[in-house]
Amino acid sequence: MIAFNLLKRLIRLKFPSVQSVTTIEFAQWLENAAMPDLLILDARSEAEYAVSHLQAAKHIKAINFDAIPLQSRFAQSARYANAIAPETKIVVYCSIGYRSAKAAQQLQQAGFPNVFNLEGGIFQWANEQRPVFKDGLSTQCVHPYNSAWGKLLN
Repeated sequence: MIAFNLLKRLIRLKFPSVQSVTTIEFAQWLENAAMPDLLILDARSEAEYAVSHLQAAKHIKAINFDAIPLQSRFAQSARYANAIAPETKIVVYCSIGYRSAKAAQQLQQAGFPNVFNLEGGIFQWANEQRPVFKDGLSTQCVHPYNSAWGKLLN
């Protein structure tokens, strides 16, 4: 737990302009029927996403955020091209929050002011026994990213 908290703090220091949302706050947003449309983006690899993801999450297909300009990534998919209004509340997540913070920063730079990084990512979400899904069904599996990071999963 100490390592996890240290990693979350380092991510906040590395990406100070990125707003974060805790898993508790995010769960409340999901339960709030009055909440305006919420776009949930998974910034992990397709292999990680295939194991499980948050319900209603859409996968960001491009993995190398440094090599592919933001506009090109979203233009590659008709789902995203001209479909995201600048005022849309967007929550981005990955395993623990680094890749998603990087993606959130790029979305902010592209003109989306309501972007949030899910603090602790899917690892914290799953560790809190919150639901993850595969093919529309609840599952207990989460891709560990690698053996070292997998130690952060309960």
